[in-house]
Amino acid sequence: MKAKPTITLVPDHHRNDEVIFFKFSYDPELIRNVRQLSEIRWSATRKCWYQPGSKFDLQKTRSLLEPVAFLDYKSLLSENNTSPSKSNLSHLKYSHRASTPLPEGYLEKLKQKRYSENTIRTYTGYIKDFIHAFKNKPIEKISKDDINNYLLELIEKHKISGTEQNQRINAIKFYYEKVLGREKNVYYIDRPRSEKSLPKVLSKQEVIAIIKQCKNIKHKCILSMIYSAGLRRSELINLKPSDILSERNQIIIRQAKGKKDRYTLLSPHLLKDLRTYYKIYRPKEWLFEGLAPGTQYSASSIRKILLTAAKKAGIKRRITPHMLRHSFATHLLEQGTDLRYIQALLGHASTKTTEIYTHVSTQELSKIINPLDELWDSI
Repeated sequence: MKAKPTITLVPDHHRNDEVIFFKFSYDPELIRNVRQLSEIRWSATRKCWYQPGSKFDLQKTRSLLEPVAFLDYKSLLSENNTSPSKSNLSHLKYSHRASTPLPEGYLEKLKQKRYSENTIRTYTGYIKDFIHAFKNKPIEKISKDDINNYLLELIEKHKISGTEQNQRINAIKFYYEKVLGREKNVYYIDRPRSEKSLPKVLSKQEVIAIIKQCKNIKHKCILSMIYSAGLRRSELINLKPSDILSERNQIIIRQAKGKKDRYTLLSPHLLKDLRTYYKIYRPKEWLFEGLAPGTQYSASSIRKILLTAAKKAGIKRRITPHMLRHSFATHLLEQGTDLRYIQALLGHASTKTTEIYTHVSTQELSKIINPLDELWDSI
């Protein structure tokens, strides 16, 4: 059997930023896994991959890479090491997770219920934190009051976000209710209300300006496809050449959010560019591949090409790839497309999720007469 390769994690500075270097011998499988980390980049000068210290999460890194490699992260845990930033050190407080075993049946039940890899990583990390907090008490004997006090401490002392609070509650409830089969419990710490911010959208003119700045045909196809098909970044990254149904002007999105397949639009104009792109790059496994053949394009690279194009287009506000998806939905609505069709194209389970775009559609707002205009002649 082939021995596992070793990846050495080294904190350092690069281009005036605190980073974590990932040092290992060339291995296509390792590269494929490493590129899934948030904002991971290749340094041509240092000849290795690196991640901004602010984005580094030891638990996520271990969950992703330890199945395929040995991780050497001794230098991260050294008491004399001063390279990682404070935000970096906040991640390292979870080092207990490496030695904390999961409750019996927890991981198996998550997999049986087909939870996504991201959810499994989140839940297993949070349940280990919970066990560590009560390391002197058997988990089966932890009371509801203990749990409420634990959650309250996380909120008051550690200032966890509302989203994290909900995820930690769910991770704990999953063990007691799904693994042990106990009756459902409501914990006394109020769950935070979901933030209901409106989606940020680009105008059609801004979309045109951004795409025009993409001189590289690959970059142009990536941004054009996210916008014209209403894709999430993960959906674009997971596309394969066979998912482009050129005869029907459609794209099939396989096993997207909620483990559902769906069809979305393929612009005939984009199809012409895709054919040009294909002749030049000849992707083998994924429609858009990274520097190494057969590796997926990274999410951080998509963000980078969008920011570069937006800056060249003179757009000063903060732009994200997801804004292209929001803009796709909003522009369809403004063109008179039925909300139910937009729902299907986006892969929303409910029209209530899609209805949020009615709040940002200028077409919908233009139908409303301002009460001041009705009174103006009398003023």
